[in-house]
Amino acid sequence: MSLNIVLHEPEIPQNTGNIARTCAATGSKLHIIKPMGFEIDDKKLKRAGLDYWHMLSITYYENLEDFFKKNEGGNFYFCTTKAPNTYSEATFSDGDFLFFGKETKGLPESLLSENLDKCIRIPMVSDARSLNLSNSVAIVVYEALRQTGYFNLMEKSDYLTLVK
Repeated sequence: MSLNIVLHEPEIPQNTGNIARTCAATGSKLHIIKPMGFEIDDKKLKRAGLDYWHMLSITYYENLEDFFKKNEGGNFYFCTTKAPNTYSEATFSDGDFLFFGKETKGLPESLLSENLDKCIRIPMVSDARSLNLSNSVAIVVYEALRQTGYFNLMEKSDYLTLVK
């Protein structure tokens, strides 16, 4: 089981670092579509990802066209506050691509309108604009993993022994 997390034009290095750490810890692949609002060697990015960078599979793309050309035929879900369906209503599978937009604007309207049946959202109160990007990624990734049985992930801690 491997999920693909797609960040479209991420702007905040700490969010991207946290998402990279989530990808590394879950065996998910990270895809970043440029331009980014920071340099990849940004100290804040590296700090947020901690010592997980060696566990990460990451691919960069010049733009959306480049991404779709190299990932033709994939099953895509587009995470947006504007979706009619919730993330828990989606049926996730091995290899799915979970798209997340930039922190200030989300995903392009044209991309969403062309894929309405694949747009999903995280429920929130009506006055909330959005959740933090890295939190949103974690919520949706773990729902996809739950649905697919947490394939290849340690479900119980090997480190804790309870003694009566």
